Amino acid sequence: MSELAIQTEALTKYYGSQRGVEDLDLEVRTGEVYGFLGPNGAGKTTTIRLLMDFIRPTRGTARVLGLDSSASPIEIHRRVGYLPGELDMYDRLTGGEMIRYFGNLRGFDAWHRVDEIAGALELDLSVKIGEYSSGNKQKAGLVQAFMHEPELLILDEPTNALDPLIQQVFYRMVEEVISSGRTVFLSSHILPEVERIADRVGIIRDGTLVAAETVDALKQRAVRRLQLYFDGEVDHTDFAAIEGVTSARTMNHGRAVAVEVEGSVEAVMRAAVERRLTNVTSESADLAGVFLAYYSGDDDAA
Repeated sequence: MSELAIQTEALTKYYGSQRGVEDLDLEVRTGEVYGFLGPNGAGKTTTIRLLMDFIRPTRGTARVLGLDSSASPIEIHRRVGYLPGELDMYDRLTGGEMIRYFGNLRGFDAWHRVDEIAGALELDLSVKIGEYSSGNKQKAGLVQAFMHEPELLILDEPTNALDPLIQQVFYRMVEEVISSGRTVFLSSHILPEVERIADRVGIIRDGTLVAAETVDALKQRAVRRLQLYFDGEVDHTDFAAIEGVTSARTMNHGRAVAVEVEGSVEAVMRAAVERRLTNVTSESADLAGVFLAYYSGDDDAA
């Protein structure tokens, strides 16, 4: 098995003069959950369509499970479980009939897996697709993606329209996939979801990958906000001069300092202890803060 489930090199797609993605170098390791983040229009769906060979690149290459996406799409489709962001289904078929149709296309015969997944998701397969709610249509999409135990799952906004209880079921399904050594490529704009289940994260901005790191590594670079309280007055400029501090201001009549720190807070805390620190409150860094840092301000700030 290849160490990389997905690899792209200089992958570029233009729609006429409009940019889809540009020079995208992406590596997704076998056995990990990779969260692919970006707002609408950033290039997430274009990337997925290129990986699945639904569209062809303007230039560059994409390999999925070691196979060239343009040269071996049928083999890739057989080995991948795919959930698009907008899944078109046959409204006159029941959920079970539609899933059986997709399964027959794959040569799938382990139908007990369909019943297990549908049961876990609380999906009635005897109901026609046209009578499904948006949440149940999403469940049907998840069943067809997971049912054949694919080596790689490519999921575009997988928890869209799911209620919180079913979202928990989905997270457990992902955990089972990873525990068996398989891979999940997850495109989402729900940051707490990605933070919870992803091993690594790629952030795409204007068609270009601007960050690709572990969730913990990204959070280490995030800005932390501290409020430091002292037994007496302090000078906030003492903290403003510390490496990594992006802002410092006095509060509580000079007996406290509000500090913003990028990266480690060790030097700030050492200085605070030397000045008779009595209490500290902290706003913890999360993936949402990191993500917003890449999408606010100018390019240099991001």
